[in-house]
Amino acid sequence: MQVLLDVMGLILATRPRERALIGIDGPDGVGKSTLSAELRALAPLISDRELLGVSIDGFHRTRAARYARGRDAASYYRDAYDHPAFMAKVVEPFRAGREIVPAVLDVASDQRVYPDPIEPAEDTVLLVDGVFLENVPVPMGWDRILLVTAPPEVTVPRGNARFLRPPEEDDPDHPANARYVGAQRMYDYDLRLRGSFPTWILDNTDLDRPRLLEPDDEAGGTTRGYSADGPHADWPDEED
Repeated sequence: MQVLLDVMGLILATRPRERALIGIDGPDGVGKSTLSAELRALAPLISDRELLGVSIDGFHRTRAARYARGRDAASYYRDAYDHPAFMAKVVEPFRAGREIVPAVLDVASDQRVYPDPIEPAEDTVLLVDGVFLENVPVPMGWDRILLVTAPPEVTVPRGNARFLRPPEEDDPDHPANARYVGAQRMYDYDLRLRGSFPTWILDNTDLDRPRLLEPDDEAGGTTRGYSADGPHADWPDEED
């Protein structure tokens, strides 16, 4: 509970009296959406500042578009999310003081959705949870990035449990996990190459005892736990 309060304090101190855009970044299965929900439930108890939540999962591209170039790690990393729609429906109107639309696609049914717009208050903090968030072309950047991290030996079994996958697939190096683990390794490598580092890091390895860590620029982003072993040239080339 104390760590949750500490994270809340950091979030509420971001751009006071203005709208703030905070990304909750991290791999599948690390606990991003749960953390966002916990923070939003806690907020009314300690502050009158509004916290809203949106997930990048509501901005998947259609199944045909996601798999048009295959089902490998590169296609997931490059093709899974509709960043232009996210910018048009969430980021741009939020920055401009207008209402936002929280989703455009239901990934399970692969159907377009049309939720009611949401009108945030003037000083709302919008928490966006998802993967590869530092690749989203947010104008002027995110106000803050909270990295939720745990090693793949922890996150892969956690994620697989949601889909009732067999225990033998819990090994991060199992072929069944190549698409998702490989994409995280690409992301980790790209961030280290760009010198991008999160504002805050929450180690969520033990869900009962999460820990706030100090970002270490000299660590080269390896706190994510998905450090790429090979050079970028070893990955599949992007097609024209």
